[in-house]
Amino acid sequence: MSALLWVLVALPLTVGTLLAVVGRPVDRYAPAVGVGTAVAGLGLAVAAAFAHPRVEAPLLEGLPAGLAVDGLSGLMVVTVTAVTTAVLLFGVADIGPGEARARFFGLMLVFAGAMLATVTATTLPVLLMAWEVMGATSWALVGYWWRDRERADAAGTAFLTTRAADLGLYLAAGAALASGQAGSLALDGLAATTGAWSDLITAGVITAAFGKSAQLPFSFWLSRAMQGPSPVSALLHSATMVASGAYLLLRLEPLLARSGWGGHVVAWTGAVTALVLGLVAVAQSDLKQLLAASTCAQIGFMVLAAGVGAVTGGTLQLIAHAAAKSLAFLVAGAWLTALGTKELPALRGAARRCRTAGITFGVAALALAGVPPLALWPAKDVILAGVLENSTALYAVGLAGAAVSAVYSVKALWFVWRPGPTPVPDACAPQPHPYASRLPLLTLAAACAALTVTSFPPVRDAVGRALGGEAQPSPHVQEFALTGVLAVAVSIGVWMRGPRPVALPGRITLAVSQWLGLESAVRGLLVAPLLRLAHALAVFDDRVLDRAVDATAHGSVRLARWTDAHVERLVDGAVGSVAEGARALGRWARRPQTGQLHQYLAQAVAAFTVLAVVLVLVR
Repeated sequence: MSALLWVLVALPLTVGTLLAVVGRPVDRYAPAVGVGTAVAGLGLAVAAAFAHPRVEAPLLEGLPAGLAVDGLSGLMVVTVTAVTTAVLLFGVADIGPGEARARFFGLMLVFAGAMLATVTATTLPVLLMAWEVMGATSWALVGYWWRDRERADAAGTAFLTTRAADLGLYLAAGAALASGQAGSLALDGLAATTGAWSDLITAGVITAAFGKSAQLPFSFWLSRAMQGPSPVSALLHSATMVASGAYLLLRLEPLLARSGWGGHVVAWTGAVTALVLGLVAVAQSDLKQLLAASTCAQIGFMVLAAGVGAVTGGTLQLIAHAAAKSLAFLVAGAWLTALGTKELPALRGAARRCRTAGITFGVAALALAGVPPLALWPAKDVILAGVLENSTALYAVGLAGAAVSAVYSVKALWFVWRPGPTPVPDACAPQPHPYASRLPLLTLAAACAALTVTSFPPVRDAVGRALGGEAQPSPHVQEFALTGVLAVAVSIGVWMRGPRPVALPGRITLAVSQWLGLESAVRGLLVAPLLRLAHALAVFDDRVLDRAVDATAHGSVRLARWTDAHVERLVDGAVGSVAEGARALGRWARRPQTGQLHQYLAQAVAAFTVLAVVLVLVR
């Protein structure tokens, strides 16, 4: 069984690396190879989810590399591989023959492999390595059209933002090592740490998770990441990259609970993000920007679930959201390809022109709105039941966030279904691969409906047992009815009202439409001061350090010249005097050496006489 897990992770990493390295010569074969690898990965993931394999290999002294599939990671590997398969199949039609297909499919497979390693990692070293590969490939995918300066800058912004937050994982790993209580840095052992080290580990994990999942205050990077191809958005921003932070918090929920403060911080951040970024989504006029903001908001519910210990609800929300959001992004990409626009006013009536895309987008939007009987409706209730056990105020914020999700979802629906003043070009033109573009949409739409059963007994109870941990509160019938009626009522109200904006002060409207000005704030409060500091240090280096080095060099040259002119003469004179003295002593020493025996005898007698006199005088 250990081979099954190694192959599950290594297959997409190996095939993806080969495709990306070989490049354009294999563009023709890349779609088939990519989709085939994804399908094989899905089969391996299903087998691993039932077999629960576990492997461990030596990495460093006392720090093994561990991978395992348990209840939570088993659900995650199936979700990741299923969404990857659907997105890559759609990519066959969306990424045309003129594009660098081998690079696209290769990077997508490498990213999926890194995500699989992330969700199966049992030790911090493996998690860190997979986390880094996932971040690097996400940068390459968002910047896929790297010749466009705006897209390249967007990829850099997204990468640097998440990369800065990723330092939290290094802080956590360092604190775990320093504490000496986390053993081999196993994830399950982090909760055993105590004292200040536990607080540092908790803070590092929370920071890294918030950054990856685009929670406040890191949310703005997801807006810039929308510059990538639509299949990239569908994969990265549904079940993989942004979900990885929520997964990490769900995985380490015991650490949050044991810290005493981590759970509260995570829960309130998730709830506020769900509400505030939902309002940001409402203010968007760009469909992909609306979906991006809604992703932050929907991930907020998963983060909220981790904070209150509702791991089952958070997991069900993650799976249901993966199906709905990947579907929404794929349809948005299809309309962008056909119509050349993402602006909602320009998309009016687009759903009527292509019923497959329109109906499936409707399913995705209604699922995000929480309308019964689609999957996100009961999944949120499973979360909110756990929230209600902890805090009524937190429950109210979460319920408000759920209502706002209906507003932005139905707003998007209104635009794409209501006919506009001018006819919309054909958004459903014949495509060379009709099955590749339609089958993923229909499959994901069916999943949005079929996954509803996972939030009700007995399936929900089976999921809870697979995830382990303590028993969690279950929602009552009236709670399901409340959220269902609320979602339907809000949806009807938004549909009847249409796109008429709510009268708000201009500054508030502008701030919300521009993602609360978070990127501008970061640039003003962090980036600009750092650049000024770097400039000041560069000036200091040029004007002080460089001049000091130059002055030292000039002084050394002058000293050498003075030494050559003055000290050298004295040294040469002293050496010459010593040599002359040695020669004089040599001449004196040669005089007694005549070769005459009687002279040697006289010299010996004289020497002994002198010695005898000295001995007599000394005594």
